Amino acid sequence: MTDLPTILPKTPKLIGVAADHGGYELKEYLVRMLRAAGHEVIDFGDGQPKLNDDYPDFVVPLARAVARGEVSRGIAICGSGVGACVVANKVAGVRASLIHETFSAHQGVEDDDMNMICLGGLVVGHALAWELVQTFLAARFSGTERFQRRLAKVAALENKETKS
Repeated sequence: MTDLPTILPKTPKLIGVAADHGGYELKEYLVRMLRAAGHEVIDFGDGQPKLNDDYPDFVVPLARAVARGEVSRGIAICGSGVGACVVANKVAGVRASLIHETFSAHQGVEDDDMNMICLGGLVVGHALAWELVQTFLAARFSGTERFQRRLAKVAALENKETKS
């Protein structure tokens, strides 16, 4: 467990969620919990579990919305969380990470300005997933000079790659 608060900030945020069939059940649970906590949620799909769906079809639109600032933060879920994380990070401006424990859920935001959390729907149980999401949403980027410097290097790399 963590010493961080286990309640979400009082100000509702617009949260985007996306999942393929491997993350569908966990996504539905988290959507219910987020709405009950007063957050507005945009569900990027899948709207029903289909074994032949593909995580990029849902995670990429979510990642683009995060990068454009249309949602405050994103939650992407597939079976392991790995594929969702890989594809999310292909979108410039997205800083996503696969998270399984609370330290990284807040540290990734505080130091690296992480704006998407990726979870494995077949790996992480409901209670832990909810704790991770709460920790992720409650965290704030520190803005410390060294972290801003590092993020500028990441942005420069993204800009270079998109121009290649």
